[in-house]
Amino acid sequence: MVLCGRCLVLQMQRGMARVQCVNVPSRALMFARGAAYKKMNATSTYIKPFTTALTSCTQGSEHGRNGDTRLASLQKMLEMSNIILEPYARRNQNVRCLCPQCEGGSTKEKSLSVFINAEGNHAMWNCFRANCGWKGSTKTTGTPVRSSHLLGTADTVNGASISGVKYRKKLTEDNLQLKEVSMEISDYFAARCISRETLHRNGVMQAIRKNETVIAFTYRVKGQIVDCKYRYGLKQFEQENPYKVIPYGLDDIEGAKEIIIVEGEIDKLSMEEAGYKNCISVPPIEKDSIFQYLYNFKEYFDQAIHIILATDADEPGKALAEEIARRIGREKCSRVVWPKLTEDKLCMDANEVLLYAGSQGLKKVICDAEHYPIRGLYSFSDYFDEIDAYYQCRLGNELGLSTGWAGVDELYRVVPGELTIVTGVPNSGKSEWIDALMCNLNHLNGWKFSLCSMENKVREHARKLLEKHIKKPFFPTRYGDSLRRMSVDELEQGKMWLNETFCLIRYEDEALPSIQWVIKLAKAAVLRYGIQGLVIDPYNELDHQRPSNQTETEYVSQMLTLVKRFAQHYGCHVWFVAHPKQLQNWNGEPPGLYDISGSAHFINKCDNGIVIHRNRDENAGPLDQVQVLVRKVRNKMAGQIGEAYLSYNSFFCVLYAGSLVNILMLCGELQIILDDIIYSILSQISIFIIQLVYMDSIPSTSFFLLNLTALPNSSLPLNIAFYYSAISGTKLKA
Repeated sequence: MVLCGRCLVLQMQRGMARVQCVNVPSRALMFARGAAYKKMNATSTYIKPFTTALTSCTQGSEHGRNGDTRLASLQKMLEMSNIILEPYARRNQNVRCLCPQCEGGSTKEKSLSVFINAEGNHAMWNCFRANCGWKGSTKTTGTPVRSSHLLGTADTVNGASISGVKYRKKLTEDNLQLKEVSMEISDYFAARCISRETLHRNGVMQAIRKNETVIAFTYRVKGQIVDCKYRYGLKQFEQENPYKVIPYGLDDIEGAKEIIIVEGEIDKLSMEEAGYKNCISVPPIEKDSIFQYLYNFKEYFDQAIHIILATDADEPGKALAEEIARRIGREKCSRVVWPKLTEDKLCMDANEVLLYAGSQGLKKVICDAEHYPIRGLYSFSDYFDEIDAYYQCRLGNELGLSTGWAGVDELYRVVPGELTIVTGVPNSGKSEWIDALMCNLNHLNGWKFSLCSMENKVREHARKLLEKHIKKPFFPTRYGDSLRRMSVDELEQGKMWLNETFCLIRYEDEALPSIQWVIKLAKAAVLRYGIQGLVIDPYNELDHQRPSNQTETEYVSQMLTLVKRFAQHYGCHVWFVAHPKQLQNWNGEPPGLYDISGSAHFINKCDNGIVIHRNRDENAGPLDQVQVLVRKVRNKMAGQIGEAYLSYNSFFCVLYAGSLVNILMLCGELQIILDDIIYSILSQISIFIIQLVYMDSIPSTSFFLLNLTALPNSSLPLNIAFYYSAISGTKLKA
């Protein structure tokens, strides 16, 4: 490697010798090819380019000394414009430094690119921040170059011409040629209820701009003027230093525990007329860097414990308040509620309230400022309307909806937004009970449901629901006895009812569905079909993959929390079927909620816990008897802990309250849709059955219970119950 006095560098790379002098133009860059550098000699043709380069470098040394003088002069000119170059800055290259206009924004990035030509007598710069874009140029000799921010005529410093350079100067009332406000301007503010004393304290003055007397709002920090905003007659504005983003009245909030933020200098003055000096006005909202002051003067806002947002009442003002609250913290913010100016118009800002309501009216607005709403944090006053509606029972379901069985209603009623866990040993009738409950809720209240029943085929589930709805068997099989199966017309009507009442959540792939997937589709069902109930049957048919570091108890807790949030948010009642774990030495007694497989959270987190149990011992009672054990009720207004009994009537494919099948209770259920004419027919049927009982005309394979009091609003003059038992062969009268 060969070096010249300062900068000659010889590089060997793949047989190519490269000589470079940084102080001479690029044409001094020369190349020589050879097999190896060691083979080069003075007589070789390959060394001649190096000789030429050395000669150029010797001449360039003198060139560099003269260039350094010009470069130093140019750097001094740039420093006068607050452009401070790094020590390693050289000619003929771009250098990054801090822009004196935008100061690199909140990140303080070096966004100003400065290029100095090879002679060192000309510099050009450009700020690449989108919010700034300041660019210009300057020369030490020759014709000045225009800048994008030309302030005026060129100046001369040490014989060097400077043009197009926007430099900062110390702002004072003298060099800005500011004067006390005239009577004309004072009267203008007096018409807006702002006194001359308030103008003087806030540094409101006047100036001559473009041969016009304008209002000058001086922006001060520690008493020193750092910017001045001029207001022309037609609400046109101009700033002395548009890149200095500071709020108006900053010194007034130093050390303040409560700060009021308004939108406009006149609103700030209006707040002072109401007795509030701890107020600032935001910078002009046209600039994207408006919120930079929140960071630059962060210490002012950190020490405040309460910030009142009193921006304008229009949509931009509301958006401004939202963004300020988001950045500062909603927990510290309150927002004003502007009073009505007319029936359909609000006061727009603080000065408008001062004009029409006076200082006391403006003070009341500030005192009545509401805490900024925080998602998830509320006070009881936010729910007073809902509490009143609950007290007056406006919705009609405050005490829960009837299950359709009077005995069960005393223990359990369906409340929207709750979670009911249903359990029981296999083949106890859990799914059958829920299906019958859904049919009753639809008949009585018009509820719609979403079914996520992975154990049932769609056609089998449809058959069960249709039989409970039409009260006729789907097939002429043994469980239908001698009753005729439903007709084709009844089937078609039933299919329409199914389609209008239920929607299905089915997972047709081989993989099991997750609870998140089920809840996602349930939300869609609320939006599309307006469902009021969701059935998930059963728990063990879902995909329960969980992280390796999460226990099943923790997983069940999170899963039930997700289900409850859905129920409460969408006002849906959710029935979740969960099987019990394997019972040791089981003797036929009903399981408890703590016997559910998985976790005790099934009983801890549910609103209602129900065990469905069917008798399997002939000596203990009828085999068709279904026991409904309500083991948990969170809402004591909608139920209580206890037991109820239902009987399944395979003849009509329905469940009835009581231990025996009551035919006339079926008639009582049908009276919801029958008119008075049907009641008279039913009364004749009842008398006919009574006669059959007395004449011993009932077959020995059947039994009936006649309970005429079970007919609501019945006009029958009978209040007796006759029992006929094929087992004992005796007649009982009560």
